[in-house]
Amino acid sequence: MPFRYRLQKVLDFRIRKKEEQLLVVQKAQQAVFIAEENIRKNNEEIRETQINMRKADPMMYDIYDKYLIHLWEKAEQLEQIRAEAQRILDIEKEKLVKLEQAVKVLEKHKEKNKEAYLEEEKKAELKSYSELGVQRYFRQSNERKEEEELELLKQLKELEE
Repeated sequence: MPFRYRLQKVLDFRIRKKEEQLLVVQKAQQAVFIAEENIRKNNEEIRETQINMRKADPMMYDIYDKYLIHLWEKAEQLEQIRAEAQRILDIEKEKLVKLEQAVKVLEKHKEKNKEAYLEEEKKAELKSYSELGVQRYFRQSNERKEEEELELLKQLKELEE
């Protein structure tokens, strides 16, 4: 009879939940990556604007200043978005770690149950071998006794004759 884990459905459910959470974590990581990419692009635009401002006509300085202020405000907003995305990622990672621990606990439990099952199977097998050995021993001892009795009968017949 093969090993059958009684909590297999629970283990499968937890594994499925862990895999779903892994996808959520990957999406959260992607959101953080996109936010960081947007920050990088904004910083690049600020740098290019500062370079262009140095080359520009002095009458355009006011427009460049307003545009730089706008970009710096945008940078602050993007940093807040990235921080929020990072916070969400951290929360989702914590959930994933908890789900992974739950799966590991059940897998360890399953492994212990399987080892106990195999140990019981081995004991039952040894017991059956032991019983077979005992039966064989008694059969052989009975055969030896019968042979000895036959020998004694032959000897008696020979003595009687």
